[in-house]
Amino acid sequence: MKKDKNVARIKSNYMQQYDVYMERQLNKKKRLYRRLALFFIIVLVTIGSLTTYHVKQRALHAEKLEQYEHLEEELASLKQEEKDLKQEVELLNDEEYILQIAKTNYFFSEEGEVIFKLPEEEQSY
Repeated sequence: MKKDKNVARIKSNYMQQYDVYMERQLNKKKRLYRRLALFFIIVLVTIGSLTTYHVKQRALHAEKLEQYEHLEEELASLKQEEKDLKQEVELLNDEEYILQIAKTNYFFSEEGEVIFKLPEEEQSY
């Protein structure tokens, strides 16, 4: 419905109070919308920052997990190397093994032995 502009407004105390009341209600509504908008912005900023933090933490976790797997592989290889080195130490404590290495690599011989060096590859003619 359209208001008629031809109707005169009564200048009474009640109408003045009603106008003040309506203005307060309008101001309350504006403040409510402003508070809701501020709350919505704060919620969006909070959710955005938490999401960003979560994504960064997931990336960091994936990186650390990859690094952990790499270090586990390295640890396994180092344990195998340690096992091999301990075995070699045990062999090096054996005098016969040392004599065998000296004979094959450095051409040491016992008294009365003659060492012949044979070529590694046979010639094809």
